[in-house]
Amino acid sequence: MKKGTILENITVEKLVFGGKWMARLQSENPDLDGRVVMITGGPIPGAVVNLKILKTRKSYLETQIVETIAKSPIETEHPTNKFGMSGGWRWINIPYDQQLKIKQDQVVDALRNLNKLIPEGKEIWDLMLPIQASPTIDGYRNKVEFSFGKYISHKFEIDQQFNVGFHKQWEFSKVEDFDGCPLIDDIQNIVFREIKDFCKTLGLPVYDAMRNAGFFRHLMIRKTHFTNQMMILLSFNPEYFIENTNLDKDEKMKQITDFLISLSSKYNEVTSIWLSHNPNKADTCIGDLELIAGEKTITEDLLGLSFQISPTSFFQTNSSGAEMLYNLVTDFADKDKIKDQIVLDLYGWTGTIGMIFAQAWAKHVESVELVKSASRDGEKNAKLNGLSNIWFTNAKVEEFLTSYLSSANSKGADLLIIDPPRAGMHPKALPEILKFWTDQIIYVSCNPTTLARDLEYVLENSSYKIEKIQAMDMFPHTSHIETIVSLRK
Repeated sequence: MKKGTILENITVEKLVFGGKWMARLQSENPDLDGRVVMITGGPIPGAVVNLKILKTRKSYLETQIVETIAKSPIETEHPTNKFGMSGGWRWINIPYDQQLKIKQDQVVDALRNLNKLIPEGKEIWDLMLPIQASPTIDGYRNKVEFSFGKYISHKFEIDQQFNVGFHKQWEFSKVEDFDGCPLIDDIQNIVFREIKDFCKTLGLPVYDAMRNAGFFRHLMIRKTHFTNQMMILLSFNPEYFIENTNLDKDEKMKQITDFLISLSSKYNEVTSIWLSHNPNKADTCIGDLELIAGEKTITEDLLGLSFQISPTSFFQTNSSGAEMLYNLVTDFADKDKIKDQIVLDLYGWTGTIGMIFAQAWAKHVESVELVKSASRDGEKNAKLNGLSNIWFTNAKVEEFLTSYLSSANSKGADLLIIDPPRAGMHPKALPEILKFWTDQIIYVSCNPTTLARDLEYVLENSSYKIEKIQAMDMFPHTSHIETIVSLRK
């Protein structure tokens, strides 16, 4: 079938991991009947849609929705979402119990190929624990980045010159205007609207990435869940004033700083305010940072530990969900053996999981992370919490493992915790982890597809077996899912 062909009255069959939707064609033509169609555009299972073919693949067709003929019978308008629809919360009209079922099914589907490597008489489903829901379903995000931009469409006669919201899905050059976001709480949305309304009064334009011109770029708001502290960061293009010498830069910047500082008097939650002088052509929020009020960091408490969060810190965006996730990881471990164990926390990010094991007084914890700033944040937070039994190593995991194993001073390891990025483990790291022969490996994954790939290697090349699998929803109303797997010798 040719690119551009319209397929009519297609019923969406199910959601697959990564935010794609799937359907199968029904046709009297045996070459088309049962053909898999992958869909972009955000339908809900059971919806009937018309599709345009974008690409023809060997085993499936890539398509995009051009029209929704009938809504899904499970679609229900979210009772408290007053901000409309965005790709950032595209599942919000799927009832939450259905979201959990879909995500559990996605993990099972991704791991189904491992059935051949599981002891006879069992399947992946038999090893799955019931999915854990996020403790907070709406307003759970402790960080959000809004973009300033335009939305111009000659085709649809749209000419919006000052929008603050999120990039339009699949049309990154356009920014859709929003009055808030259902994934953050009420006070964050109130502060966002005040800043947005103020910025519109200044007569300064939004940044245009195509021309590398304009002023306002991003607004980042971080707010801790348990300690109720808020950080505001406004990102702008400082070169705008070089190109517009008729404007009084000092006067405009004073107006901005005075307004932002006034928010800390109005809202007790606002404890840290930054400006980001950001001439970078890349679409990034962070430039040269200037603290204009309050503290350099905000502090979040998780499981009895305190974590200082700076503008550049990596931190789980769902604090209450993070507590649950980390509790599940420690529950998977042998709690009665932790005090005698050497634990390697691989792909440690800021070492949050490693610090939780250090707090449980593991004999020795080594947190390994490639990003230097993340390792430095981990060191600071370990010191803040008085943890003397955790060390931070800034290195590629695959290189660290080779060096660690060959060192004459190597202490070995009793437990490996692996929490890689979405791409999964580096191929060179997989053979190295099998050389440790630890009693247990705990793998924490944000991508069931790469998890399945890495588990297949481990099961085929060792005597490790899957003990249990736990899916956990860290990101309600989105397609993302966390999975924890315990492997035992």
